[in-house]
Amino acid sequence: MRRRASLVLLSLAVFLAAMAPTLRWYAFPRLAKIPPNQYQEMVLEARPATLLDYGTLKAREVEKITIVQTLKGNVEESKRIERGTDRDVVVWDGLSYVMGPDGAMVSKIPERYVFDAHTQDPVNVPGEMVDGDPVTREGIEFKWPFLTEKRDYLYFDAQTRTSSPIHYVGTRTFRGLEVYYYEQTIPWTQVPMPKTMPVEGITPDVIASMGLTRWYTTKRMFWVEPVTGAPVNGEEIHKEELRGAKALTGKDTVTVFAGHVKMREDYIADTVELVSANRTTVLLLVSRLPWTFTVLALLLLALALWLESRSRRPAPATAPRTEREPVTPPV
Repeated sequence: MRRRASLVLLSLAVFLAAMAPTLRWYAFPRLAKIPPNQYQEMVLEARPATLLDYGTLKAREVEKITIVQTLKGNVEESKRIERGTDRDVVVWDGLSYVMGPDGAMVSKIPERYVFDAHTQDPVNVPGEMVDGDPVTREGIEFKWPFLTEKRDYLYFDAQTRTSSPIHYVGTRTFRGLEVYYYEQTIPWTQVPMPKTMPVEGITPDVIASMGLTRWYTTKRMFWVEPVTGAPVNGEEIHKEELRGAKALTGKDTVTVFAGHVKMREDYIADTVELVSANRTTVLLLVSRLPWTFTVLALLLLALALWLESRSRRPAPATAPRTEREPVTPPV
């Protein structure tokens, strides 16, 4: 019985030892993925902010500017693109919708972002765009890879349509989570006018005919939970201006928008809760289950060897049995 039990324990030990690396290196890349049908919405605000009045071409301070950013998974496009590649692909149709203090539209910029579901590397295919302009992305956007590293990453900027490093600054604690803090500064750069303008009749061509050009700079900040690669908070110190406006306004530059943009508090709380739950799932695949299986395999192996050694020990010697002489009953 001991030998049979030791063989069973040895088999279990081998199985668990094989499952540990399988979970980490085979199951994790195939299971930890962004779902193709994901939908998420984020609301950011700048309080107060400076906003251009296109009717008078004068900047004024307003109570707040609201930016609603949506990302919607396009399942049909994902399937279509996957047929031409051996990767799991996610297509996000995004929209950045900016509203003034009265709720009126200031600008809206659509995007199509195509990327690998596990690595978050961009997948460059026809249809990838920002505000209708075809782009070829390099680096990440919106989300960092699973198991984010303490290093700089290339980050795509939708305004300039270019990628530049976003720098790892340090490890911090945010709402009870250990996060990596990243910063990126985009210097003053000439960028295209949004194709949808807030005033009817004013188009990018009309702005260009006035000799005006749009310039932009920002300091971008992200607090990223490293296991999931999901930002739990984001801020921008953002400024846009029109240049070449001296003939119209008497000034060479006019501020279009300026403000410190921050995630709204309720969206921060929801994001932290969601990321915390997803973090537990990812940790099960990459560390907790593999290490648990490894420790159990070692314990079962030790127990199997102990039982095997017990079964091979010689039986203890017993004293020779002496036969008693028969007792002769008295006559």
